[in-house]
Amino acid sequence: MIVTSFDSALLRDAVSGSRRCASCSLRCTHSRAAVAYASCLTSRKRSRRSIAVRSPVTCSSASAQLQSETELFLDSLEKETATELPFQSNLTAQLRKLETQSVELQKRIDDLYQSAFAHAQSNGHEPESEAITTNAATTGLTEEAFGRLGRTQPEAMKQLLHNKETLNPKGWAQTQQQIQTAKLQRTRLRREIEDLKAAVVQAEADMSRDDLDDVADSVLPGGKDTVSICLITGFESFNISLYTKVAQELAEKLPSVRLHVFSDRDLQPKRAQVEAALDSADVFFGSLLFDYDQVEWLKSRVEKIPLRLVFESALELMSATQIGTFQMGSPGGKSKGPPPAVKKLLGLFGSQREEDRMVGYLSFLKLGPKLLKFLPGQKAKDLRNWLTIYSYWNQGGRSNVVAMFAHLVDQYFKPIGVSPAKLLETPATGCLHPEHDGYFSSPAEYMKWYKQHGPLGGDPTYPTVAVLLYRKHVITEQMYIGQLISNMEQQGVRPIPIFINGIEAHTVVRDLLTSTSEQAAKGKSKGSNPTLKADAVPVDVVVSTIGFPLVGGPAGTMEGGRQADVAKGILTAKNIPYIIAAPLLIQDMASWSRDGIAGLQSVVLYSLPELDGAIDTVPLGGLVGDNIFLVSERVTRLSQRIKKWVHLRRSQTQDRKIAVLLYGFPPGVGATGTAALLNVPASLAKLLEGLQQQGYDLGPDWDSGKLDGEAVISALKMQEEQRAIYEGKAGIEKRGAGGAEAFGGTAVAAEIDHLQLKQMLTYPPHWGPTEWGPIPFLPEADVLVRSMERQWGDLATYRGIATSAAGNAVVSGIQLGNVWIGVQPALGVEGDPMRLLFDRDLTPHPQYAAFYKWLQQDYKADAVVHFGMHGTVEWLPGTPLGNSGLSWSDVLLGNMPNVYIYAANNPSESILAKRRGYGTIISHNVPPYARAGLYKQLATLKGLVEEYREKPEANQSLRATIIQNLSQTGLDQDCPFRHASADSSSTESELLSPDSAESVSEEDFSEYVGQIYQYLQVVETRLFSEGLHVLGQPPSPDKLGQYLEAYFGEGLSPEAVDVIAHSNGDSLDAIKSKLQRIYSQTSTSTSGSRPAEEEEEKLGEAMDIKRLLHQNTEEMTSILRALNGEYIQPQAGGDLLRDGAGVLPTGRNIHALDPYRMPSQAALERGAAAAKGILKAHRDANHGTYPQTVAVNLWGLDAIKTKGESVAIVLYLVGAQPLREATGRVARYQLIPLEELDGRPRVDVLCNMSGIFRDSFQNVVELLDDLFKRAAQAPESPDMNFIRKHSSAMADQGLANSSARLFSNPAGDYGSMVNERVGSSQWENGSELGDTWASRNAFSYGRGSERGTARPEVLEALLGTTDRVVQEIDSVEYGLTDIQEYYANTGALKKAAENARKDGKAIGCSIVETFGKDATPQELSDVLRLEYRSKLLNPKWAKAMADQGSGGAFEISQRMTAMIGWGATTGFAEKWVFDQAADTYALDQDMADKLRKNNPEAFSNLLKRMLEASGRGLWKADDATLEKLKNMYSDMDAQLEGIK
Repeated sequence: MIVTSFDSALLRDAVSGSRRCASCSLRCTHSRAAVAYASCLTSRKRSRRSIAVRSPVTCSSASAQLQSETELFLDSLEKETATELPFQSNLTAQLRKLETQSVELQKRIDDLYQSAFAHAQSNGHEPESEAITTNAATTGLTEEAFGRLGRTQPEAMKQLLHNKETLNPKGWAQTQQQIQTAKLQRTRLRREIEDLKAAVVQAEADMSRDDLDDVADSVLPGGKDTVSICLITGFESFNISLYTKVAQELAEKLPSVRLHVFSDRDLQPKRAQVEAALDSADVFFGSLLFDYDQVEWLKSRVEKIPLRLVFESALELMSATQIGTFQMGSPGGKSKGPPPAVKKLLGLFGSQREEDRMVGYLSFLKLGPKLLKFLPGQKAKDLRNWLTIYSYWNQGGRSNVVAMFAHLVDQYFKPIGVSPAKLLETPATGCLHPEHDGYFSSPAEYMKWYKQHGPLGGDPTYPTVAVLLYRKHVITEQMYIGQLISNMEQQGVRPIPIFINGIEAHTVVRDLLTSTSEQAAKGKSKGSNPTLKADAVPVDVVVSTIGFPLVGGPAGTMEGGRQADVAKGILTAKNIPYIIAAPLLIQDMASWSRDGIAGLQSVVLYSLPELDGAIDTVPLGGLVGDNIFLVSERVTRLSQRIKKWVHLRRSQTQDRKIAVLLYGFPPGVGATGTAALLNVPASLAKLLEGLQQQGYDLGPDWDSGKLDGEAVISALKMQEEQRAIYEGKAGIEKRGAGGAEAFGGTAVAAEIDHLQLKQMLTYPPHWGPTEWGPIPFLPEADVLVRSMERQWGDLATYRGIATSAAGNAVVSGIQLGNVWIGVQPALGVEGDPMRLLFDRDLTPHPQYAAFYKWLQQDYKADAVVHFGMHGTVEWLPGTPLGNSGLSWSDVLLGNMPNVYIYAANNPSESILAKRRGYGTIISHNVPPYARAGLYKQLATLKGLVEEYREKPEANQSLRATIIQNLSQTGLDQDCPFRHASADSSSTESELLSPDSAESVSEEDFSEYVGQIYQYLQVVETRLFSEGLHVLGQPPSPDKLGQYLEAYFGEGLSPEAVDVIAHSNGDSLDAIKSKLQRIYSQTSTSTSGSRPAEEEEEKLGEAMDIKRLLHQNTEEMTSILRALNGEYIQPQAGGDLLRDGAGVLPTGRNIHALDPYRMPSQAALERGAAAAKGILKAHRDANHGTYPQTVAVNLWGLDAIKTKGESVAIVLYLVGAQPLREATGRVARYQLIPLEELDGRPRVDVLCNMSGIFRDSFQNVVELLDDLFKRAAQAPESPDMNFIRKHSSAMADQGLANSSARLFSNPAGDYGSMVNERVGSSQWENGSELGDTWASRNAFSYGRGSERGTARPEVLEALLGTTDRVVQEIDSVEYGLTDIQEYYANTGALKKAAENARKDGKAIGCSIVETFGKDATPQELSDVLRLEYRSKLLNPKWAKAMADQGSGGAFEISQRMTAMIGWGATTGFAEKWVFDQAADTYALDQDMADKLRKNNPEAFSNLLKRMLEASGRGLWKADDATLEKLKNMYSDMDAQLEGIK
């Protein structure tokens, strides 16, 4: 045996450069020491088996006594074998003797060459330079040097031989004869050496087989003459037919071998067959198995099988691997992953980059068997066999898999009589093309061929797209690969198909691909890529058909700490679109068409790639049975979208046509040109300025000096007038663009008749199965038209939304050169909100479809910009996730790149815009935060309280005044009086009157005044979102100070906040110095004489936040970059207060989180604390009883931002906790034993899911469903398990699936419709709204086929036992009173439960505000009052919002609508709220004039809601106030009708 003694210096040389080995004369240039070692073995031609008599090879005289990591590892394997059998020693001795003779013979041959040419010097006739070279070359000439001289200097060699023949012809002939004889002897000797080597190997094999007798006896007890192998594969069911053929071939060639083949999809339907195969198995072989329940079941079933091999699966199952003495996991089961020996070897492969370590793993798999080839002993043999088996498996293909099993049987059971077929290797990475036989080693080699022979050649007009493919799919010759390549070429896209194992994606993109942007930046920045190959191929787009993370691929998904930043750096350097487009390998076509992409498949294609900045995900097909089918129509969509992105990149800005889409929903209330948290008019103006500066054509009359965003909004509102629409194109254009004409705006319109619309919506008539693929039904060419006419009637006679007198759909907007600005059409039918299009069986109305089709086909927009949060196209009917050609979002957006501006704090709804709407998200910041402060009577009350507390005994006369002010402000409900002497646990309280206050003891009243003061402090310091954000505008110093003060609170002094906010480029040390001076000059500083150590630490964080907030300018930059077809960096969505600086800067492509890690540990702890508070509050209010059922709202937004706190609340109530895999992923929600719940019962939970939560977190839905099923079946007392109690009762009534607890809207459907009914005033009483909620949320979700099954009876039963509702509030910006969704879901759910109970009992409602440190649950009514005081009724908030123009007026108006909603659903009707609202917004003349001017429709709605509140009995206004409001409303109505 040969063992090297590389020292550490040589190891470094082997990695970084080259160095000559003194003994073997080999220059080692391989990348790792292990490879250099293998090369030394080859060069020395030795195979020494004995450890006792090994002869080291010296490669460095400086440290010959030191051992490398390689040698230490090899020695550790050798220790078990200190001796060898005598006959093997004899063979080894003979081999050494022959090798010695071979060395001596070689020396003799070299001596003959040296003596022959020692005197053959220059004869003086050749040129001087050549003579010098020849003389030098012939000095010490050996055989090898002789050959090299002939190759490198043929003329010199010719002259040398001529001289030799001339000087001594006879001696030269004799020398030639001697050399030839010696070479023949060497040839014979080498053959003998090879034969003897083979004998040594056979002897070792015989010895090993003898050593394995005991193993064989245990494997095949009782003389068993067959070997049974059970193979179960996971996410590769498409290979089942291949493995079935392997089983057939094994049966023919090795009759004693039985291979049983299953996929993970067989584990339920074929459980008996799988169990039988496992029970009789001698070998278990598993691959790509991840489902936790399946893994747990398999682990328990396979542990008695002697040989177990598991690859690329959950670590818990891989740890069961055992082959002979080799075990993947430790005996105690504590160690997961490779054993230490393997980890040791892994450390020697791959580059030093962390992200490349998995690539090094592949090198290890390839070279490992060779590295261990010369080691004796069972331990090394088993490890070598494991590596060999995996090499066969990894290379794949029928021949390799057959050989793999043959090798396994031969080594561990019985000789098979023949040697297993040699490994057929496919390169780890390479390129391919269906018209080329074989593979290309690199993209550069591929492109060299393609330019000559490829269908699109080297024509530069075609975009070049790198397409990453699964290597295993290439090996197994999946048909879709060739089809994909050909289809892309037919669409005019030049593909570079690159196959990879999956883990090398980032190295391929980083090193082998480049872009014009990267080449332009090369050498200009320090961050240029040093590993970029010189022949890297320029590409326009990268498409991955693999999904998963770019770094690590499937292996990267198993790590808690991913390399997302590395991927972001690589893609930023390329600066080109990164697109995911892949066939579904986990789902079949039918489930995709029926339910959309879900579960792990959605994580693979959407959640994980989005962390890297992937866009425009397109599913390309899926499984039918066990085969992968491609949908050509989807490839067409992918290819055409690619071409549009590349066109943006290649075209000149002045030639691009951009469509900017604003919103106007709901209609008639001033919503046109608004978006949540965004000042649209001001932001639109900034965008137009930015476009003009970038060279976009804004028309010949463009005048930036007169630009006014509000003028654009006003012009668009004129086009919404029904009379203008009725007159069609002429009527729109006749009215002009109003104030927008001053800066070049023009009113434009188009009419689309029914024939045009039908043509726009009709697929090519020749399309059939080839285009649509094997979907469950084959659509007719006019399938979209037929669907639309079923919903809206014959298009030829349709007269509805936005149709002219001629019956044509009218599309209108404002034109500024090549920029068109329009308003996205409204959804549904006016006056009938129940027909709003949130139902996959419905269609958008004709004008909605005509609007987007006109943008595509007539206007020919190069890109669309959806302006703010949020539009409706991404919510249209179709598959919930994974657009198909029948999804209306896909149909209407078509191939247009969609740049979607979205608030950074809403990663939930932006997911829909990204996934269903092909949105490249550009995030914008939220408005600054402000403290509510105190105003009017609240300020007066605080002054009275402070005065009383200074001298209570002297200020007894203030009691009545304090109580009177308390009542007038409504604070008596929030500050009820309790006697100080009462039991602390008592909930009894009373309302004091000015008279009764006089009889209260001084002690009790002083205590009460302190309580009032504390509440006033809560109101005063409460945060709200001030005003609206302007796109791309950094905060002023004052606004910056508001952000910092809200974030740090008391953690940073006011002086520090002010200094940092107003500093201009000062360093941190300069800031500290300023503060030292300030603190030393004032005794009133909150921080004393110098910054505390804790504050000093926060100063740096504050400086970072300031820097990041000033990068708001990147919002505009990123929009313009997206319109250039550039890569937009990803960022986690969230808000500053909760998530910290990690959500900054804005201007990023925001994403959500990995749903398989929900809830996080922090969320689990906070959720549990909130749930404890909920139970305590309920028990305090209900004489110590626990709630039977708690209804918890699970919303996508709060789940993402809190990382699952609402889920954690559910878990605590049920009495469960997450069970995590070794990777940190949640595998199950496990019941906690009752005895560990501190004596409390399991509380039943009704989970009401938003559509986004339902679609985005299906894995969580399935885990919760599994939890409820197990809880319902737990052998526990119904008195301590309310889930079991209620499920049993429902089952006794004959209700199916009585453990269903997760309810939502129908599949593909969104919204409760309650807010639509409130908005249109179509309701009579609150019970109706409760019934509406129940009918819209009666659809159950869970595991298996539970995908929106209607179970109204189960829902009704759960509502009948509901005692409490829980709602999380995740941000300052969206409080209960700010948006309609809270009353439409939380309020309506509360009303539905009260309807179902029929006992008149009021249902409690806990509000958990999670945006601050204190998440103590509060009652709904308390939070409503607090919010109204701090925001809507607060003059500070009112002024900030009113100053925002039309958008601010709309926001105020919408909050008045929400007041009606809360009154309707919960009975909230406190007079002081409506009184102060009327005083603030309608009866204050200055405010009323401002709102009327800024947004007449919004002001009219505000007045309408006040009158409605009075008419419905929610507000008992005085007659004078009502009369004034009626007159104002009448005047507004006349103004809007054009009378005044």
